[in-house]
Amino acid sequence: MVSFAGGAALAKGLFDRVGPEGATALRVVWAALILLVVFRPWKLRFSAGWRWLLAYGLTLGVMNLAFYLSLAYIPLGVAIALEFTGPLVLAVVTSRRRIDLLWIAIAIAGLLLLLPHLSSSAPLDWRGIAFALLAGACWAAYIVTGRRAGITHGPAAAGAGMVVAALVVAPVGFAQAGTALFTPDVLLWGALIGLVSSAVPYALEILALRALPPASIGTMFSAEPAIGALLGFLVLGEQLTVAQWAAIGLIVVSSAGVALTSANAEVVP
Repeated sequence: MVSFAGGAALAKGLFDRVGPEGATALRVVWAALILLVVFRPWKLRFSAGWRWLLAYGLTLGVMNLAFYLSLAYIPLGVAIALEFTGPLVLAVVTSRRRIDLLWIAIAIAGLLLLLPHLSSSAPLDWRGIAFALLAGACWAAYIVTGRRAGITHGPAAAGAGMVVAALVVAPVGFAQAGTALFTPDVLLWGALIGLVSSAVPYALEILALRALPPASIGTMFSAEPAIGALLGFLVLGEQLTVAQWAAIGLIVVSSAGVALTSANAEVVP
């Protein structure tokens, strides 16, 4: 999550040159190349569970594209908070323990405190809201499909899924940015963003998706807005309000609670 948030800050700096579509293409294509080398997914038995791999890659590609498009219209914190509607709904639907509802409620309370921008004098662009909600829906689907793909194929599923995602977003990025994508410094930034934003976090997440129930995954991801806010303060000098600090505390409590209590939870195949 630290890697993802830091990469998002880097990627937004490329929007003026290649747009959100181009930045997405750079991120995903470079991540696919890196994961191809690391995991060598061509050795997988695609006859076993190939549909889950394909679905995983499709949701991964659309999720990244929708999230970056949302950043072109609304602030980063709002986009992340809106995106969290997907995994939170999934956590509520799949929960089988009452204690999980407590952690989910605490996480929702924290996320609501991160949304003061919705009442600001500057109205939010409906296009940004729509793209962020689409990214949230894809995130919920990514949790489900990634878990199934990871159980069948192991960590190499991250590489195969990223290749599918690259095939989805690369044509869109090239259509928008054209040859600007191949400028040497843009390619170097793209490689760094792909490594930090995709290759590292998705490779680690595929391991988590194999081992934890969807409710736990969805709630633990709630720490991401808090990590993003902290990096924004340290790196970008963004000042946090008292309400935002309170939200960070609630989200940390929620994430720690679900992590501790999930140790005794039964993992349903």
